[in-house]
Amino acid sequence: MNIATGSVTEQEFSMTCPVPISQYPNVLLAHGSGGTLMHRLIEQLIIPSFGNPLLEERHDGVVFQLGDVKLAFTTDSYVVRPIFFPGGDIGHLAVNGTVNDLAMCGARPLFLSAGLILEEGLPMDTLRRVLASMQQAAQAANVQIVTGDTKVVDKGKGDGIFVNTAGIGIVEHSQTISPGSVRPGDAILLSGDIGRHGIAIMAVREGLAFESTIESDCAPLAEPALRLLAEGIRVRCMRDLTRGGLASALVEIAEAARLHVEIEEAAIPLREDVQGACEILGFDPLYVANEGRFVVFVDANDAERAQAILRQFPVSENASLIGRVSEGEAGLVTMKSKIGVSRIVDMLSGEQLPRIC
Repeated sequence: MNIATGSVTEQEFSMTCPVPISQYPNVLLAHGSGGTLMHRLIEQLIIPSFGNPLLEERHDGVVFQLGDVKLAFTTDSYVVRPIFFPGGDIGHLAVNGTVNDLAMCGARPLFLSAGLILEEGLPMDTLRRVLASMQQAAQAANVQIVTGDTKVVDKGKGDGIFVNTAGIGIVEHSQTISPGSVRPGDAILLSGDIGRHGIAIMAVREGLAFESTIESDCAPLAEPALRLLAEGIRVRCMRDLTRGGLASALVEIAEAARLHVEIEEAAIPLREDVQGACEILGFDPLYVANEGRFVVFVDANDAERAQAILRQFPVSENASLIGRVSEGEAGLVTMKSKIGVSRIVDMLSGEQLPRIC
């Protein structure tokens, strides 16, 4: 500043914003959130390290041929805090999350593995409760936990319990279900209301009380997904809405398919209590995690019948047609608001609420 005149020179003041950091020397909590940082970590470090045609599909799991049989394989890890929450616990999450990833590949889930990382000092009653939840969830999803591993870490190094799972399923149809199968004109269906899992976790974690208890939507999705295929619906792609919520899932698919996704805000089911909680907490429900919801891209001519099929199941009884695919700007997701204004829907850098699953 020029002290005599009180003026600021062009070199001393700029209206431009600083460029956000994209390269970090250390791993951040946000790198596991389902947002832009996790996406960059996968694209810039993980995929180049193991690059192969199957990994390049960028789907919830991998589908491969083994002789005359087509199989699907997936893996996941669960570090949710707290371990127990309204509507579920880490055991339910571990089983349902893996079952759902297989279902999103169009596979019938069959067998799961379970790896347990236990912290020294974890109460045996807590472990029994988690194992009982895993078995109950496996029975409900008609899968078996057939192998696993157990490790114990020092007290203070494991946050109670972490669970790793892997799953294998069989593909009983000839359709190719992946982002690469999405075509212009395809319809986009959402299986139900969004945001309940993330808000349920937040309420317990922060000791918040609402007028009604908001429970997680944690549930297996294989039954409605497989029924769509059995009924001959031309399914292009399916994706369950976990970390990063509906917005991140749509952006991932749009970028992988190199197409434009357009959605309608008014068509997205959202419970009043979840919407109110999001407004109080400053959250955007589009980015809040779910554990029992999925989007499915289908041929436009099958949209009405697909919606009717989904509504036959309790987990997807509020299925809604929320948008379509176009040949607009590749990799872009736009949403028409309730007042008719269109805006870009992008990934968050991190997560509104980490350690969600």
